[in-house]
Amino acid sequence: MATQLSEAKSSNQLVITWEALPDDFQLKDEPVENTGQPILAGALRESLELSGFIQPQMLIASNFGLCATINGQLVVKAPDWVYVPSVKEVRENRKSYTPILEGDIPAIAIEFLSDTEGGEYSVKRTYPPGKWFFYEQILQIPIYVIFEPDGGLLEYYQLENGRYELKQPDENGRHWVDSMGLFLGTWQGTKEARTGYWLRWWDQAGNLLPWAVEQIEQERQRAEQERQRAEQERQQKERLMAYLKSQGIDPENLPPLE
Repeated sequence: MATQLSEAKSSNQLVITWEALPDDFQLKDEPVENTGQPILAGALRESLELSGFIQPQMLIASNFGLCATINGQLVVKAPDWVYVPSVKEVRENRKSYTPILEGDIPAIAIEFLSDTEGGEYSVKRTYPPGKWFFYEQILQIPIYVIFEPDGGLLEYYQLENGRYELKQPDENGRHWVDSMGLFLGTWQGTKEARTGYWLRWWDQAGNLLPWAVEQIEQERQRAEQERQRAEQERQQKERLMAYLKSQGIDPENLPPLE
């Protein structure tokens, strides 16, 4: 039997409860409309993981079911990327997540626009409700991002007074995500044979959080710079030794410095 919390809230005659899914409940597999979406979602997580941002109590997932029960009817929506700051129980192979019952409300949900209209803007409130309505009015996710990868358009909505308000980026074209302590913005380049626009993270100082391939290249460049520095020091020492010898001074017999 599903476990139901005693708390329920109503909004415009909607009764919302947070119930566990039955053990035998089968989540519908939503087909990915664009093969680039998993790459985009994976890239968002990769840089967070490499930077040490991700902690065990966090939940970061893509195409992952967020659940709520509205007027007794279960609703499941799967954002392309979602971040939950803290869950009550850390579990592997989690198939879905019910806010309040299992932990925090998601702090941010991201949808990647595909070639076909996927309902990211749908405010339909009748069953099954649209994604926009579900994120805004039911889950009340503080930040909702809609990203169009082909053209690089980033729409950043913040929940204010119960409604999503479109926010403008800063002078660098980025948005500060206070709950994460990071900036979110767009970047253009190539990763995994995909060239185009990407969503990227920057730290508070404005440093781009690197992907693995970028981190490896940074380490290679640092090693090369260190090699060059050592080589310059060696050459400088050789020139000094040659000069001393040209002046009739034996470098091996120089008195020690006091």
